[in-house]
Amino acid sequence: MALDNNFEIEAKKEKSSFLFRAGQYYQFAIIQYPKLILVLLFFLIMAFAFFIPRVQLDVSADSLILENDRDLSYYREIRKLYGSDDFLIITYTPNSGLFDKKSIEQLGQLKQELVNMSRVDSVVSILDVPLLQSPPQTLNQVAEKTINLLSADVDSNSAREELLHSPLYSNRLTSLDGSTTALQVNFVENEQLEKLKAIKEILVEKQQHKSLKSDESNKLEDIKLKIDVLSEKLLQLQQIDIANIRNILSNYQQDAELHLGGVPMIVVDMKQFIRHDLVVFGTAVLGILSLFLWIVFRRLRWIVLSLMTASATTVVTLGFIGLSGWKITVVSSNFIALLLIFSLSLSIHLIVRHRELHAENPFQSQRFLVTEMLKSKWYPCLFTVLTTLVAFASLVLSGIRPVIDFGWFMVTALTVALFLSFTLFPVVLMLLRPGYPIRLWKFTATVTNFFANLVERFPHGIWISSLLILIISVYGITKLSVENRFIDYFKSNTEIYQGMLLVDQQLGGTTPLDVIIDAPVEDEVLLSENSDETYNEDGEEEDLIFAEFDDEQEAGFAADSYWYKSYMMQEIKKIHQTVESSPFTGKVLSLDTTFDVLNILNENEPIDDFFLSLVYKKLSTKAQQQMINPFLSEDGNQLRFDVRIYDSDPNLKRQDFLDDLHEKLVNEAGLQPQQIHFTGMTVLYNNMLQTLFQSQILTLGVVFLAILITFIWVFKSISVAAIALVPNILSAGPVLGLMGLLSIPLDIMTITIAAISIGIAVDNTIHYIHRFKEEWKIDFDYHKAMHRAHHSIGRAMYYTSVTITLGFSVLAFSNFVPTIYFGLLTAFAMIAALLADLAVLPWLLQRFKPYGEAT
Repeated sequence: MALDNNFEIEAKKEKSSFLFRAGQYYQFAIIQYPKLILVLLFFLIMAFAFFIPRVQLDVSADSLILENDRDLSYYREIRKLYGSDDFLIITYTPNSGLFDKKSIEQLGQLKQELVNMSRVDSVVSILDVPLLQSPPQTLNQVAEKTINLLSADVDSNSAREELLHSPLYSNRLTSLDGSTTALQVNFVENEQLEKLKAIKEILVEKQQHKSLKSDESNKLEDIKLKIDVLSEKLLQLQQIDIANIRNILSNYQQDAELHLGGVPMIVVDMKQFIRHDLVVFGTAVLGILSLFLWIVFRRLRWIVLSLMTASATTVVTLGFIGLSGWKITVVSSNFIALLLIFSLSLSIHLIVRHRELHAENPFQSQRFLVTEMLKSKWYPCLFTVLTTLVAFASLVLSGIRPVIDFGWFMVTALTVALFLSFTLFPVVLMLLRPGYPIRLWKFTATVTNFFANLVERFPHGIWISSLLILIISVYGITKLSVENRFIDYFKSNTEIYQGMLLVDQQLGGTTPLDVIIDAPVEDEVLLSENSDETYNEDGEEEDLIFAEFDDEQEAGFAADSYWYKSYMMQEIKKIHQTVESSPFTGKVLSLDTTFDVLNILNENEPIDDFFLSLVYKKLSTKAQQQMINPFLSEDGNQLRFDVRIYDSDPNLKRQDFLDDLHEKLVNEAGLQPQQIHFTGMTVLYNNMLQTLFQSQILTLGVVFLAILITFIWVFKSISVAAIALVPNILSAGPVLGLMGLLSIPLDIMTITIAAISIGIAVDNTIHYIHRFKEEWKIDFDYHKAMHRAHHSIGRAMYYTSVTITLGFSVLAFSNFVPTIYFGLLTAFAMIAALLADLAVLPWLLQRFKPYGEAT
C-alpha cells in the first residue's frame, strides 16, 4: 500500500507539472489537426531548404589549429616578414634522367605552361635559380649577370654538380640521388584579402584585451563576412587552377612521374573528401538502413516514415547551418550520417512501441495507438536527447574550432530530430490506417532473452567480466597518445599521401618549422646606441670605410645588423648545426647556408665585414631573394632557420622534439632562452595535439558529471542515477582503451568518439530504466520486470544499436583515415553500450534494488 500511495503522489505531481500540461496541448494538436500540422511543417521545411545553398565548407589550415593559440599571431607576423608557405609543389622524376636534354626541355615546357596561367605569379625551378659556380664567378660577375641552367654560357656539367651539391639547392630543389626535382608554384597574392585579414587581426587582438566599441564590433563582423566571401571565391579559383595544373601534368605522365602537393592542393582535395563523405555516406547510410528497416519491420510505411523524418531533419539542420553562417569542416563532415542515424533511432523507438500497442490492441483505432505511443515514448525520448545534448555540448570546451562547431552542429541536429520525430512522424501516421498487426521478429526475442537468462544464471560472471574490462580499459587509456603523422590522415593510394611521402623522403621533409633567433636584448640596445660602429673578428671596434658605397642605407644595414657580421658566422653555423643534428630534421636553410655559398664565391678566402657589405650591395635582387631575405630580418637583428621536418618518421614525437631542440640551442649553441622562438605549422599543429589530452579529460569529466546530474533529475534518485552511469562508463572506457592498446592516436576526429559513445549509450540506458520501472510497478518483481523489459524495450535497443553500428561502419570506406577510425570505433562503442545495457544494467538493478522491496 505504501508503494501504491507513493506512485499516486508521484502521478499527481507529474499531472500538475508544466511539462505535463504542455504535453497535453501538443498531443491534442497532433491528434486533432494532423493535416494542418503537416502543412505548417511543410512550409517550415521549405523555408529552411532555401538556406541550404549558403552552407560552406572550411578545410583551411586554420581549421586544424587551436582557436586561441598564443603562437598563432606570432606565426602570422613571421609569415608577413619572410613570406608565405602557401604554395604548390610539383615533383618531377623523368624516366630519362633529370639532366638529360630531353628532360630539361620537357621541364622547361612544363614550367612555361604553368607560368602562362593567369593566377600564377612565378615558378621556381632548377632552370632559373642563380648559379654561382657554373662556371665559377667573382662577386662583380655575379652583380653584372646572374647565370642559370638555361643561360647560353652555362657549364652544364658544373651546373649539374652545383644543383646536386649546393647547400641552397641540394635535398630541396633536387634529391640527393639526382633523380627528382621540385617546382614551386607561387600564386598572385590577393591584396584585398590580405589587407582585410590584417585589419581583422588588429581588431581581434584588441577584442581579446579589451572590449570593442559598437562601431568597431560592427566593422569586425563586416570584415569577417567580406573575408568569407573573398576566401570562398579564392578557393573556387584554386579548384580551377589545380584542375588545370593536373590536366597539364597529365600530358607529361608518359615520360615522367609527377606528384602535386602543397597546402592549396590539400585544401582543395580535402574539400572534395568532405563533399564525398557528405553525399556518399549520407546516401549509403540511408540505403543500408532502409534495407535493415525493411528486414526488421517488413512494412513500407515504416521505411517511408523513418526516411521522411530523417530527410526533413537533415534539410532543416543544413538550412539552419547555412542561415547561421557556420562552416562544415573535416571534423563535422560526417555529421549528416550521424544526424540520419540519430533520427532513425528515434523513429525506431516509436515504431517498436506502435507495433507493440497494435499487437496488444489489434482492433483499436489509429488515434488510440498514436496517442499511447506518444504518451509512453515522449519522456524517455526527451530525456535521452537532453542527455545526448549534454555529451555533444561538452565538445565546446575543446578549444579547437572544428570540434566546437561539431558540438553545436549536433546539438542543433538532435533538437531538430526530436521535434520532427514527435511532429512529422505522428501526423503522417495519423493519416494512415493501422492495418493488421504483424508478428514480431523472433530472432530479436532470442537475442534479448539470451541476455536476460545470462543475467539470471551468471551474475558473478557479469560483474567479474565488467571489472576485467574496466581494468583493461584503464590500462589501455594510459597508453593513449596524441602523436600522429599528418601523412597518415590519408590512404596510401591518394595523391596527397604519395606526394607528401616523396617530398618527405627525397626532398628534405614536408612539415615546415621556423626557428627564429633574436639578437640578445642588451646587444640590440647597444647597436642602436652605436649605429656607426662595427667590430672585427676579435670583437674590437673599427671604422669601416663605407664611403665607397653610393647607397648609405645598404652600408648602414651591414653596419647596424647584429647577425650580418663576419665574427658571427661561427655562432650562426653552430646554431645551424644544432638544428640540423636532430634525426627528425630534414633540410635546413639559413644565413649559414648563404655564408657557405659566399665562402665559395670568395674562393675560400676569409670573409670580412667589408666583403659582406659589398655582397649585400652587389647581389642582384633575385639572388638576394634566394640567399638573404628569407633568413634575415630587414634590420638584420633576427635570424630565421627554414626547417623541414620528416613527418613520415614513425618515431617523431613533436613535443619531445621541440623541447629537445630548445634545450640543445641553450646548452650547446649558447643562446638565451628568450632569444629562441619556434613557429610554423609544426608548432601550431603540435599545440592542437597537446591540447587534445587536456581536452579529452576535461570533456569526459564534464560529460559524466553533467549526465549524472541529469540522471538524478530524470530518475529522482541518486542510487538509480549512479547505477545508470555504469553502462556509460563501460561503453566509453573500452573504446579509449582499445585506441591505446592498438596505438590509435587521439586527433581532431577521434577526440569526439568518447562523447558520442556516451551520448548514444545514454539513450539505451534511459529507455531501459524507464521501461524497467514501469514493468516493476506491475508486480514489484525485479526478475519478471527484467524479462518483460528485455522483451519490449530490449527489442528497440537492439534495433537502434544495430542501426547505429551499420551506419557508422559505412564510414570505413572514407579516404580520410580519421573518419575510418571514427566510424569503426564508434560502431564498436555501440556494441559495447548494448552489451552493457542488456547485461550489466539489469544485473545492477536486481543487485541493488533501487526501487525497494515489495511489501
